[in-house]
Amino acid sequence: MKKKVLVVDDEQSIVTLLKYNLQQAGYDVLTAMDGEEGLNLALTANPDVILLDLMLPKKDGMDVCKELRQQKVLTPILMLTAKDDEFDKVLGLELGADDYMTKPFSPREVIARIKAVLRRTQMQVPTSSNEVNTDEDEGIKIAELKVLPNYYEAYFKGELLELTPKEFELLLYLVKNKGRVLTRDQLLSAVWNYDFVGDTRIVDVHISHLREKIEENTKKPIYIKTIRGLGYKLEEPK
Repeated sequence: MKKKVLVVDDEQSIVTLLKYNLQQAGYDVLTAMDGEEGLNLALTANPDVILLDLMLPKKDGMDVCKELRQQKVLTPILMLTAKDDEFDKVLGLELGADDYMTKPFSPREVIARIKAVLRRTQMQVPTSSNEVNTDEDEGIKIAELKVLPNYYEAYFKGELLELTPKEFELLLYLVKNKGRVLTRDQLLSAVWNYDFVGDTRIVDVHISHLREKIEENTKKPIYIKTIRGLGYKLEEPK
């Protein structure tokens, strides 16, 4: 079955270019020219990935992204913008975007990013919660946190965590390196290996998101510890 890509951009030339190249690469493509139409299609058409422009009429990309995440839509979002601005990057990721591309970009680069995010998010067909909690399933367990790499799922106190692809990747990397101090640059390279060079605030944003989901007190975390002047460390609570 073909994967479905939703392109939301108000520049007709970009929409036409992306639609043609994505179709040539074997994707089904939906398009929207403003934020309201894009939000509606994202909610009703079940795309596998969304290319979302930042500056849109009627409703901008930031608002669309925020509303989708508030409605628990975890479809990967790649934000597109003409602005090469670190604040925009961080803000977009704070609101739940998974990746960020600055115009101008080549269709080949866009397709490579889409393939990468689909590989990360669809490694396995999801199973029911009863199946993933059996003793036979592989996973990494640290106290009340359990991560299942093969299913791209994580549980805390038995409850499935709603994680964006980047949040899952970051959590998995921390778990696999339990007890090790990891610098922000190390995390940036491991999880965002092709972009955001030097934008370590993005790591802090995602660490904050993870803490909100697995820490009872985010001001006094017991799983993800801040190592002042260095970075972060995930450890088993004492």
